[in-house]
Amino acid sequence: MRLILINNNQPSSTVTTSHATRPESISTLYADHHPWLRAWLRKKLGCVDQAADLAQDTFLRVLSSQEPPPLLNEPRAFLTTIAQRVLSNHWRRQKLEQAYLEALQLTPHEVELSPEERTILLESLIELDKLLDGLPPVVKRAFLLTQLDGLSHAETAETLGISVRTVKRHIVKAGHQCYFSDALN
Repeated sequence: MRLILINNNQPSSTVTTSHATRPESISTLYADHHPWLRAWLRKKLGCVDQAADLAQDTFLRVLSSQEPPPLLNEPRAFLTTIAQRVLSNHWRRQKLEQAYLEALQLTPHEVELSPEERTILLESLIELDKLLDGLPPVVKRAFLLTQLDGLSHAETAETLGISVRTVKRHIVKAGHQCYFSDALN
């Protein structure tokens, strides 16, 4: 592997490293490992186009990271870790979209949404899912039952088999997560 170091005051010099990579040159990391990552994702997804999209998303995460990547002895392991997170988000989004489409099929034809309204609703659900990510399932469920399904605290408590007080705590916890997660971004 070759890295080119450029200093504005001196001509460029080439440094050869054994197998460690410092991706201050993300383009080198991309050139050396993008085809491999795309093939790895294709095996996981079974779709060339989705694999290409998720490989790009993986490198976008590397580029948009707040901290520069560390010296990498195993760049593929580094990329695999990031790609697994991207893949997990992709599968979660697919599952959410499928549930949304199934719910749409159950709605009466009089309540049909326009394609624009469907897109807005789906994007809102995906954003809500991201905001609630990391909370225990019972906390998410309590929040969603009260906020989206319109159940009262007592109805939610009965559905989940917990106390009304616990439902209120769960709603506060989820609301807190949504509010402060949004404020940080």
